[in-house]
Amino acid sequence: MAAVSTTRALCAPALASPIFRDPASPFLCGNAVVSIPPRAATPATANKCGVRCQASEKDEVTVTRRNIISLSASLVASGVWTSTSGCDEAQAADIIQRQQRGIFLTSVKDKLRVEIGANPDIIPDLLKLALNDALTYDKDSKTGGANGSIRAELNRPENKGLDKAMNFLENIKKSIDEAAATKGGPISYADLIHIAAQAAVKRTFIQSAVRKCGGDQKKGEQLYTAYGSTGQWGQFDKLLGRADAGEADPEGRVLSWETASTAEIKDRFAKLGIKPRQIAVLSAFLGPDQAATEVNLATDPDFAPWVKKYQDSRDTVSQTDYEVDLITTFTRLSVIGQKNINYEAYSYKPKGALRF
Repeated sequence: MAAVSTTRALCAPALASPIFRDPASPFLCGNAVVSIPPRAATPATANKCGVRCQASEKDEVTVTRRNIISLSASLVASGVWTSTSGCDEAQAADIIQRQQRGIFLTSVKDKLRVEIGANPDIIPDLLKLALNDALTYDKDSKTGGANGSIRAELNRPENKGLDKAMNFLENIKKSIDEAAATKGGPISYADLIHIAAQAAVKRTFIQSAVRKCGGDQKKGEQLYTAYGSTGQWGQFDKLLGRADAGEADPEGRVLSWETASTAEIKDRFAKLGIKPRQIAVLSAFLGPDQAATEVNLATDPDFAPWVKKYQDSRDTVSQTDYEVDLITTFTRLSVIGQKNINYEAYSYKPKGALRF
């Protein structure tokens, strides 16, 4: 479902009381009163009863009856709208922008889910691509970080072989940008790289669930849906709007993880305020063979207990500790160095005037 113009006021309940007494009550939109059609009485309207906000035949928005009632009731209850406030355009624009960003993000995630599902071997490279993009951050100078600059750094030794992952994302970016040409696009490289890593992480979670179900894909997905950590990604999803760097970040800030000593790994992450526990949970990002990486980390007493903790967690049905800690740590890394997230990114103004 697309969103309406960011300059238009969202429908507010035209009621004297902040409580919805009648779900079919009219709504104020500017100076106009809009009535929501009653629940469907015919097959044609049985599945969706709503208000259609249409800019043109090719650019229309359908706001479902349930969505309007639920959203308005929540806003009244939270005090965002009072019983006499009517329709505040600034508040409405903010809500609409969030909706548009949500739609855009969902479309990106869907595209990545399909493409990564068809190319699972790309997962380790996508994880390393995101990590190495973020790890150019320098705390003292406050430069570098998760800014998409890695696309200009692929010839460096620590990024050897990551051109395959970057080419994979370039093709996806082209498709996303074409689809969203008039609806919020193009997507920044920084956002795409880190959302792709998120999709890759999710895929590893699902693959683990499938293995626990004897290789049954359907049952594995059901297991992940029931016990997985999908709901823990909320903060990550809010951080949409990373800005791209215009040039490569300085060299010498990222290690070749497969050959680095545990002391070197600890020291590099420590400069970013990241401790051994968080490094251990990122083991899948440090090389194509997570098991081999963990064997190396476990030789260090600072890493050993955390490696065991997350290995034990991955042996459980829900692997909660591992998934939650990984999501939390990766979310932090995915915006490191970003000075100002653009929370209006990917919102847009539909063509034409709205008609109700």
